[in-house]
Amino acid sequence: MMTLRENAMAIFNREQPDFYGDIMDAIQLVPDPELLRNMCPQDGKEHPDVWGTIFIYKPGSPGKHPHVNDSNAVIKDIEKWEEQLKVPSLENLDWEPAKKAAAAVDRKEKFTGFMFSGGLFERTHHLMGMENALINYLEYPEEMAGVLRKIADYKIAYIKMAAEEIHPDIIFYHDDWGSKQNLFLPPRVWRELIKPLQQEISDTIHECGMIYMHHADCICQPIVTDMVELGIDIWQGTIAQNDIVKIQEITEGKLAMCGGIDGPKIDIENITEEAIRAEVRRAIDTYCPGGRFYPSIPNGVCFREWNNSIVQDELKKYGRRFALEHPIV
Repeated sequence: MMTLRENAMAIFNREQPDFYGDIMDAIQLVPDPELLRNMCPQDGKEHPDVWGTIFIYKPGSPGKHPHVNDSNAVIKDIEKWEEQLKVPSLENLDWEPAKKAAAAVDRKEKFTGFMFSGGLFERTHHLMGMENALINYLEYPEEMAGVLRKIADYKIAYIKMAAEEIHPDIIFYHDDWGSKQNLFLPPRVWRELIKPLQQEISDTIHECGMIYMHHADCICQPIVTDMVELGIDIWQGTIAQNDIVKIQEITEGKLAMCGGIDGPKIDIENITEEAIRAEVRRAIDTYCPGGRFYPSIPNGVCFREWNNSIVQDELKKYGRRFALEHPIV
């Protein structure tokens, strides 16, 4: 019987797995010192992070959210960004919890994963607000390139620091590049401003001997060949609103993917158990034949406990059955 790590690598390498399932089950995330120093109390009040962005974490919400407006934005005037942006220091971070957690991981059984939130695009709209960021990308590309350079330098330095301190197996990099309908930026603009710096980030991850898993639970279909060119090893968060089968074809299987189950469709009240199980089976039947696919809920879980328990049970049962009935020759 394979370990969880071995099973995940079998899927990645197009070898026969014991079962098809969520790669996140094979990853043990360790505490991220930067994320910890930016923790936001779940009190519904405004709290700044180290970049100066205001966040609110409402009781009952699944996470904190930026609360940026014209009065509290870090960058209020993009033409004056150099005097307004203060890049936080990476000195004096407390790495001990991460080191202790990483040392406790049995790396034969699981990967050690390092959460890397707030990617290039997300950090820009955190600094100036989504509407202003989208306008500035189109009207002030030179200034936005300067802001992105500063963010990328910070990210690259932090990746190198994480590699030196705990050497994770996987960098779990977060940057949502779109919505459920489309990309936030025209592909031309994304390629001009985001892609070159993302290439540097990807190169750094690989130079440090780590797997690059990119989370983006959104539409990325217009740029999937670019994701292959960047060297993204696994796209985690692949939502069913993408034509996943088509993506498998046009990327020639070079982009491993994790997702496919339409979470919002089944994370609802008044749904039958069979309807939930049918959606899990649909994802496995439709996407796993293309290879290098980890069926899962793109955002991680159903927030309704009963719904999630059914998803996980069907994944466990049908994911193993599918592997047995569809051997890789």
